[in-house]
Amino acid sequence: MGASTVNISAKDVMTLRERTGLGMMDCKEALIQNNGDMKAAEEWLRAKMKGKMDTRTERTTAEGRISTAIKGGEAVIVEIRCETDFTARNDDFQKMVKDVTNLAMQAPAGEVAASDAIKKRVDDVRITTGENMSYARGQHLKGEAFGSYIHHDGKRGAIIQIEGGTADAELLSGICMHVVAHVPTPIGVEEKDVPADTMKQVQNAAIEEAKASGKPEQIAQKIAEGKVRKYLEENTLLHQKFVKDPAGKLSVKDVLPKGVKIVKFVRYVLGG
Repeated sequence: MGASTVNISAKDVMTLRERTGLGMMDCKEALIQNNGDMKAAEEWLRAKMKGKMDTRTERTTAEGRISTAIKGGEAVIVEIRCETDFTARNDDFQKMVKDVTNLAMQAPAGEVAASDAIKKRVDDVRITTGENMSYARGQHLKGEAFGSYIHHDGKRGAIIQIEGGTADAELLSGICMHVVAHVPTPIGVEEKDVPADTMKQVQNAAIEEAKASGKPEQIAQKIAEGKVRKYLEENTLLHQKFVKDPAGKLSVKDVLPKGVKIVKFVRYVLGG
């Protein structure tokens, strides 16, 4: 039977529509073109609509969601972008983000590239919404224990890796919230994580400032050392004042249980 004469039932059209989220006419055409074969029609639609969507990739994707997941000694954080906040709040989009997060957990440790499975899952929603969207980035960590935090708007999040002991999930989530919210944003866990060129720039700027004020070389060096210490306190995670301490006196290091060491943190901001 040819494509032009095949009999397509309304039930089949509805079934394909439920599977793909696409319009009735598109689904009917797909079934006609594939002689009523449901699976072939679904793939035909995917190829057709993806080709159409691929012409829209120049559209700006300034919205989206950050997502995290922890499973035993593993954690992932991913960023998925779309065009509008309306779509970012859509249930289908958020389910896709969760699915992609779980797929990222299957990738090797380190930066997570977009696998075929990840691309397909994003395309599922990209096609049905008609919006440009993409998998932006992801990271997979392996270790002893992890904590995570996603801001209420879904546009900022962090994961943290610890070792050497245990800490309750609430504290680890609080430290991740600190990583997300603190100003200035921590650039490393401790001093050794601050790039050497950054340290040199801070030191040289402090020395030049002291000399410009007329201070002798030796005194300028002392002033610079003090400013470098202050810079490290303000910009390294362990030494920053913990944002959840009501009194504003305890550092992140102070609230860690004895023996617990922060190994690494990853902070994502949408579009960052």
